Amino acid sequence: MRLFIAIDFNGLKDDFVALQKSLPKNAKLSLTKSFHLTLKFLGEVQPDKVDEIVKILKNVEFEPFSVFLDSIGIFPTENYIRVVWIGLSPDDKILELQKSIDEALKPIFKKEKDFKAHITLARVKYPENKKQFLWQLKKIKVENKKIEVKDFRLIKSALTPKGPIYEVLGIFNSVQ
Repeated sequence: MRLFIAIDFNGLKDDFVALQKSLPKNAKLSLTKSFHLTLKFLGEVQPDKVDEIVKILKNVEFEPFSVFLDSIGIFPTENYIRVVWIGLSPDDKILELQKSIDEALKPIFKKEKDFKAHITLARVKYPENKKQFLWQLKKIKVENKKIEVKDFRLIKSALTPKGPIYEVLGIFNSVQ
């Protein structure tokens, strides 16, 4: 089964959908339907490993924290645009949590490389005019909404032709 660890942001779904509607129209976009920040992608995992993963994640302690929606960005580069995302600030507490999870799972999973705290808004298949696309992206204003982070989740992702189907396998709460 395909697993990842994430912070759920579906409570702001209406805000993210509104941002998606303001994305440039001069590109083929695949819009995200579920909104989360992936802390660690585990990939294909044997079902008998899930209990061990849950047990490890129960021991990851963190204090609740707040973040704000920040600006829109793209991956991987301006010359090769494949993902439109929204960032969060400050990201220090997210980075701490990600490192704690990474460290806890070190005995059974490789460490994350180049982690960047973001929430995917859309996958870009083909921008007709990259300069115009980027210019329009930069004009989008993001409301600095405050978000309380009190848990993270272990999520199973089943890929289907209509998009991924997510199932929460565990919720891990902050220490307060």
